[in-house]
Amino acid sequence: MFSVIVHYAELALKGKNRPWFIHTLVRNIRHAVADLDVIRVRPLMGRIEAKFGPAADWEEVRARLSGLPGIGNFSKATHVEPELEAITRGIVAALPGRTATSFRIAARRADKRFPIPSPDIERAVGRAVQDVTGWPVDLSNPDLVIRIEMVTSDAFFSFGKERGPGGLPVGTSGRVLCLLSGGIDSPVAAWRLMRRGCRATFVHFHSAPILSRTSQDKARTLVETLTRRQLSSRLYLVPFAPVQQKVVVAVPPHLRVVVYRRLMVRIAERLADKAGAHALVTGDVLGQVASQTIENLSVVESAATLPILRPLLGFDKEEITIEAQRLGTYATSIIPDEDCCTLFTPRFPTTRASLREAEAAEAGLDIDALVDTAVAGAVAEDRRFPLIPLSREVSLS
Repeated sequence: MFSVIVHYAELALKGKNRPWFIHTLVRNIRHAVADLDVIRVRPLMGRIEAKFGPAADWEEVRARLSGLPGIGNFSKATHVEPELEAITRGIVAALPGRTATSFRIAARRADKRFPIPSPDIERAVGRAVQDVTGWPVDLSNPDLVIRIEMVTSDAFFSFGKERGPGGLPVGTSGRVLCLLSGGIDSPVAAWRLMRRGCRATFVHFHSAPILSRTSQDKARTLVETLTRRQLSSRLYLVPFAPVQQKVVVAVPPHLRVVVYRRLMVRIAERLADKAGAHALVTGDVLGQVASQTIENLSVVESAATLPILRPLLGFDKEEITIEAQRLGTYATSIIPDEDCCTLFTPRFPTTRASLREAEAAEAGLDIDALVDTAVAGAVAEDRRFPLIPLSREVSLS
């Protein structure tokens, strides 16, 4: 058996509603590890303890917690009695098999009623460790940090620390609808909103059966990857080819991409209403392609009534690629496919559309009918992680 002590960073700055944020993070942790022989997940003073039984796999626990928004850092810890002798004895017993070129003890008293100040605990335990190992103490740049944490009626010690993604727990900042293209950018954009506490619903526009179903398969895989971090997701798959066929007939070639995107925004807003989302999210990067110039983004946004969030707007491709690799979506995103943007795309799309000419181009289209048809054809697919029934206590919907 072992415990994991979770620390949060930004949540500590919250005011009177801090308990609600912590409760949400506890709920998310409890669900993320629900199939890993978890015994309990409980808030302590300024931290959270997750206690696991003998069947729990630490490597899997670490993998899941390292991607869960709201977690600043966490450590695999051993629970001992909150007495100096018990703490020292437990740490010394855990030293065999460990090597270090230097070490330090870092003690924290969450409950100041513990009678021994932290510096005295550090000196006493450090002396015992040095007597057993002979390791030198280095307070500035130690090879090994042994952490001790004391709360009201418990104490824990740990070797090392794992980083979490930080941010806010998913479910604390409302719901957004992310337009998921299948490329590198949009999953990273979705993740950035998830890390700020938003629950993401996804929409993918495809042109099957005219084009292959590869883009749909990629979208499903990307959503499954992202669901490991927000635990439940819904993906809408929208057939866009019928819309494109109408646009090709009525819209001048150089304006088609802008009109496609304006229609996508309108369709996405209808789906956002179904999902209870309050904003749209795109992976737009300023100047990356013809449709992402300031002028074209402005014309596309004018078709929306909801806010359009573009968290990657000022990033360059290398920065986004590095984050996609870290997120685990890059390998899927670079699989070749035929997304809907490749169908009926003009050779020279405009880079500086005006709202007046976009609206004039749309005058020959029955916008409401096209949106209604696309929304009616949308297929919703749900994903959950891990694949266990959700109790009412940890329901994430």
